[in-house]
Amino acid sequence: MTLILLCLQQTKDLKCASRLLNEKFEKMSEPKKAIVRELGFGGLMHIPPMNVPHKLLKELANSFKMGKNTLETSYSSFKAKPKTRGDIFPDKVSYEELSEEDKLIFRRFQRNTLKNLTDDMMSIGVENEEDRLMFKRIFILYIQMAFLLPTTINKVSPVHLAPIFKMDKITEGNWGAHVLNLIIKGITDYRLKKKKSIDTCLFALMIIYFHLAKKGEEKPWTALD
Repeated sequence: MTLILLCLQQTKDLKCASRLLNEKFEKMSEPKKAIVRELGFGGLMHIPPMNVPHKLLKELANSFKMGKNTLETSYSSFKAKPKTRGDIFPDKVSYEELSEEDKLIFRRFQRNTLKNLTDDMMSIGVENEEDRLMFKRIFILYIQMAFLLPTTINKVSPVHLAPIFKMDKITEGNWGAHVLNLIIKGITDYRLKKKKSIDTCLFALMIIYFHLAKKGEEKPWTALD
C-alpha cells in the first residue's frame, strides 16, 4: 500500500519519461501504432501517465542486491530474472567495425537529442517501406532514450545505437535481459563509483516489484507486448 501511495504522488520522474511516453502514444497515428505493435512494443502504450518519486526509485535501487540480482524489500525478496530466449544486444556499437552503409546510419543519429528523435518520430510519414524503416529506427532510439535506457547525457549513445543495426531481428532480441543488464551496471556505478545519478530506467524495477509481488502472474515482466 505504501508503494502504491508513493507512486501516486505528483513528483518528478527519475529520467523515465512515462508522462511523455503516454502523451506521444496518444498523439501517434494508427499506422505508426501498428508498426510499434509489429516491433513488439505495443505493451508500452499502456504505461500509465504517472510520475514516480525519486524516493521510491532510489529505495528500490538500494534494495537491489548486486551479485544476487534480487530485490530485498520489507515485503519479501524477489529474484529479477528475465526470459532466457532471444539474442542479447551488444553493450555498445563500434563505429570502426560498421559497414559503410551502417556508418551513414550511425552519423545520421549520433548527435540526436531526445527532442530531435521525438520531433522526427511524430513528423515522419510511413507511406513507403523506406520511411517505415526509418520510423522503426527512430522509434527504437526514442523508446530507449525516453524510457527503457535513459542516461544522464541527453544524446544518442553507442548503447542506444546497437539495436538499430539489427532491424530484421529486432523482435528476436532479448530486451528484458538487455534492460536488466544495464540496470545492474547503472546501480553498480551508482554505488561503487559514487555517481550522483543512475543511468537506465529504475521504473523497470518498480514493474519487477509489482509483477513479482502479484501472486499467480504468469506473463513475464519482460514481455513488452
